Amino acid sequence: MNSPIAILEKYWGFSSFRGSQEKIISAVLEQRDVLALMPTGGGKSICYQIPALVRDGICIVVSPLIALIHNQVDTLKNKGIKAIALTGGIPFDEVIDLLDNCMFGNYKFLYLSPERLQQEMVKERIQKMNVNLIAIDEAHCISHWGHDFRPAYLECESLRGLLPETPVIALTATATKQVASDIIENLKFINPLVVKDSFSRKNIAFKIYREEDKRYRLKQLCSNITKSAIVYVRTRRLSQEVAQFLNANGIKAAYFHGGISKKEKKTKLNAWLTNEVQVMVATNAFGMGIDKPDVCLVAHYQIPDCLENYYQEAGRAGRDGKRAVAALLTNTTDEHLVRQQFLSVLPDTGFLKKAYNKLNNYFQIAYGEGVHQTFQFNFNTFCSSYGLNPLLTYNTLQILDQNSVIALSESFSNKSTVQFISSKEQLFDYFEKNQNIVSIAQTILRTYGGIFDFETKINVQLISKKLSVSEKQVTTVLEQLNKDGIIDYVAHHNDLEITFLVPREDDITINVFAKKVKERQQIKADNLEQMLRYINKYECRSKQLLLYFGEAANEDCGICDVCIQNEDRTHLDFPQISRAILQRLEKHPKTSRQIIEQLPYSKSSILQIIQNLLEDGLIRINTKNEYEIE
Repeated sequence: MNSPIAILEKYWGFSSFRGSQEKIISAVLEQRDVLALMPTGGGKSICYQIPALVRDGICIVVSPLIALIHNQVDTLKNKGIKAIALTGGIPFDEVIDLLDNCMFGNYKFLYLSPERLQQEMVKERIQKMNVNLIAIDEAHCISHWGHDFRPAYLECESLRGLLPETPVIALTATATKQVASDIIENLKFINPLVVKDSFSRKNIAFKIYREEDKRYRLKQLCSNITKSAIVYVRTRRLSQEVAQFLNANGIKAAYFHGGISKKEKKTKLNAWLTNEVQVMVATNAFGMGIDKPDVCLVAHYQIPDCLENYYQEAGRAGRDGKRAVAALLTNTTDEHLVRQQFLSVLPDTGFLKKAYNKLNNYFQIAYGEGVHQTFQFNFNTFCSSYGLNPLLTYNTLQILDQNSVIALSESFSNKSTVQFISSKEQLFDYFEKNQNIVSIAQTILRTYGGIFDFETKINVQLISKKLSVSEKQVTTVLEQLNKDGIIDYVAHHNDLEITFLVPREDDITINVFAKKVKERQQIKADNLEQMLRYINKYECRSKQLLLYFGEAANEDCGICDVCIQNEDRTHLDFPQISRAILQRLEKHPKTSRQIIEQLPYSKSSILQIIQNLLEDGLIRINTKNEYEIE
C-alpha cells in the first residue's frame, strides 16, 4: 500500500498518472527539491499529497488563500486522510492544540497561511515535528516579479533553516521564466528538478468578443451550453446583477463572492457542483481548488489585470478534455475603465510618505516613538480630516501593512452592507408610523441606487455628514430598521485596530521599501499592458498565451476567434453569403444581430458584407434600425 500508484488508486480512483506527475513524485521521494510548473487542471496537489502519504510523518503545505486551504483539507478528510488547517482568526489556545495534534495525532497534512510562519511559536513546533515534505502552493506569490506577490511568502525560506534535510516542492500554474528563477533563488533550492508540462490547452477555444451590449452576448453564450459555466466579474455588486439578469432570461445562475456567509457559500457551491445551477457568476477567487470537470464555458465579463490570472481562471474550463470556450467580453470603454481600476489608484512614493506622515500626526505620535502602540482607527474620519483620496489611502495602508510598518485588524477591508427587503408600500406605511427615522432612511435610499435589489456597501460617515447628525444616530436607525424587518443590515464598525510596528521616522521609514513599491507598481502596469496587447493583437490566441509563458507553438490552434476568422476569409463564398442575407431580408426586415444569429458565418464577415450591400444600394436601414431590401 506504500507505492505511489497503489495510493493513487485507493484514494483518487485512477490507475495511472498523467503528464509529469510520476516524474515529480519520484524526485520528491528521492529527497530532491522540485519546481513543478503545471497548467490549471494539471493535478498539482497529487504531486505532493501522494509522496507525503508514502512516507512516515507530516507534510507542511503553505497556501495563500484560506478558502483554498479549507477546500483542500475538506477534500482530504472526505478521503479519510487526517489534515489540519491553520489559518488566521484561530484563538491562541486552539493554535497550540492544533500544533500538538500535528506532533502526536498521526496527522498527514498541516495547511497554513504564510503569515503563520512569522510566529515564533509556530516555527518552534514545526521544528519538533516529523516533517516528510514541505509544499509551497501557488509559489509565484514568493516572486517579486509574480503577478500576486505577497511579502509574507518570503517567510517560506525560514522552513529551510528549520528543516534542512526535508525536501521542498514548489508548485504554480502561472510562472514566466523570470518568476521561476526567482522561486528557485528565494527557496534556496539545490540542484532542483524543474518540470514544466505544456501549458497548451488544445480543447479550449480562446475567444475575444467585442460587444457594446455585453449582456446580450453573455446571454447568447450561456443559452448555447449544455453543461456548466463560470462568469468572472470584478465586483460583488456586478456578480449579483449579472446573475439576476441571467435568471430573468431563463438561465439558472447564482452569484458567489467573499461577502456572503460561509453557509451560503456552501449552499451555492453545492448547487453548482450538482448542476442545480448551471452558471456561477463570481469574483476571481472562485474556482481555486474546485475540480469540476464539465465546465464548458468560462466567460470574463471584464478585462482581468494580467495574463496570469486570466489564463488560470480560463483554464478551469474543459478539464474533462472535451471542447470548451474561454470568452472574454470587452467593448470600447473597457480599456479606459481597466486602467482606471488598476493603475490610477496605485500610490506613488510621495503619497506614501504624505499618508504615513498624516497617520502619525492623527495619533499624535512623536518622532522616534509609537512602536507596538495600538489604536482604534476610523478610516473615513482619517481620510476626511486630511482630504485624502480614500482608494489611494486604502492601498497605502495595505502597502504599509505588507511591509510591516503597521498591522491592520483583519476586518479592515469590510464595510457595512444594507439591502431593503420590504416592499415600497410597506416602507411608506412604516415611515408614516416612524417619522423620526424618515430623513436618515430616505437619504440612504437616495444615495445608493439598487439598494432594494442588492446587498449594498454603505458609508455611514457619508450619511451622517449629509444630514449633520452623528454616526451613532445613523447606526441606531439602521439597527432599528433591521430589527423591524425593513432591511438586512450587516454592521462592520468603522473603528478598527491599527498597530504601529516600527518607530516613527517619517520619510526614512518609507525609503526602506520605496524602490520595491515602485518596482511592484511598474510590474502591475506592465502586466496590464500585456493583457491589453493580447486582446488587441490579431494572432492566434493560444500561440500568444504559450509564448507569454515561454513555450513555442508551431501551429495555430484553429479554434480561437482569430483562427476562425482567418479560416472564414480563406474559404468564404462572399456571393453566397450576400444571397443568404438578401433572402432573409426579402421576407421581412432584420437587425444585424438577427442576421448574425441566423447565419453560420463569423460576425465580422457578415458585418463586412452588410456594409458592401449598403454601399451598393441593395439594402437600406429603416427607422427601426433594421436592414431591408432597397
